[in-house]
Amino acid sequence: MSETLAPPTESAHKTEPAIAITGLTKTYRTGFWMNKVVSPLKDCSLTVARGETFGLLGPNGAGKTTTIKCLLGIVDPTSGSGTLLGRPLGDRSIKQQVGYLPENPYFYDYLTAWEFLHFAGKVFRLPDRLLQERIPQLLELVGLSIDTARKKQLRTYSKGMLQRTGMAQALINDPELVFLDEPMSGLDPMGRYQMREIILSLKQQGKTVFFNSHILGDVEVICNRVGLIIGGKLVQQGTLDELLGQTESYRVQGHDGDVNQFRERLQHFHLQGSHWSGEWGGSLSELLGILNQAGAVVTDLHLQRQSLEEYFVDQVRAVEGDHPVST
Repeated sequence: MSETLAPPTESAHKTEPAIAITGLTKTYRTGFWMNKVVSPLKDCSLTVARGETFGLLGPNGAGKTTTIKCLLGIVDPTSGSGTLLGRPLGDRSIKQQVGYLPENPYFYDYLTAWEFLHFAGKVFRLPDRLLQERIPQLLELVGLSIDTARKKQLRTYSKGMLQRTGMAQALINDPELVFLDEPMSGLDPMGRYQMREIILSLKQQGKTVFFNSHILGDVEVICNRVGLIIGGKLVQQGTLDELLGQTESYRVQGHDGDVNQFRERLQHFHLQGSHWSGEWGGSLSELLGILNQAGAVVTDLHLQRQSLEEYFVDQVRAVEGDHPVST
C-alpha cells in the first residue's frame, strides 16, 4: 500500500458541511400510459460533515444509487434542495472537486488502464506532467501492475481489476469529496481489504467519503456515521454507538479458579479442562468481584452489542414486515 497522494486542501477545513440535503425526493412516471408513479427517494434529509466517512445502507431497490445520482446532478430531484461543498446541487463548478465510482462503471475497453486514466485526467484538464506522476501512484494504491496497465486493454481485465481501475479514476483529480457506489463489488477478500485500506487512507487525509455497501463488516470498520434507507425513506442515521448502543453484556474467558462459585452465574457457560468461558448480563464491577473472589484468571473480556448486520435485518423487517424487497 502506497503513501497517501496529497494532503487535504485548505477548503476542506471550511465550516460548511460537505453534503447537506433537505426533503430530497425523486419520482418517475412509468408504464405504457405513463400513469404509474414510482418514488425511489422520498423526503430524504441528511448532513455529512467535511472529513467524515458516511455509509448509506439499505436493501436492493431502497434508493441508495438514486440518492447518489441526485447529489451528483446525474438526475434532477423532483423536489427538495441541497448543497455539495457549500454549492447548490447541480452546480457544475463543484465537479472539479468530486470523484465518483459508479456501481457498474463503463470503460472504453479498447484502451489500456494507463490510457483510460490519462483520458480521465485530461477531462479534468490536468497537465501531462502531473498525470505522469499521479497515474503510477494511483496504480500502486489500487494494486494494479504498471506493466499490465500500460500493455493490456481493459477488455482483458477481470471484474476485480476493472473495479480497481474505476477506483483510480475516481481519485485522478485528487477530489475533496468521493462518492463510491458499492466499491467492494466483484472483489476477492484481498481486493476488499485493499479497497478498505484505500478508503481509510482517504479518511486520514481529511477527505469526505460517501459510499453505499452491502458488506456491513467493512462499513463498521470504515464509517464515522451510517444511514439506513428503506423504501426510499431514510429511517435511521447516526454513529454506530448511537444506533447499536452499548448494552451491559459481556463475554468473558479465563482459566483456573473455583469454577463452582461462578459457573451458575454465567450464561452459556463452557468448561474445557481448566479453561472456561461464558456471558455476563450484570455490571462489570460485580463480575470482576465474583471472579476475583473465586481466584479465577481472566484472559479475555469484551462488551457485547448487537452487530450492524443484526440491526440492519431488524430494521428492514420492522419497516417492511419481513417481506422481500423488490429490485
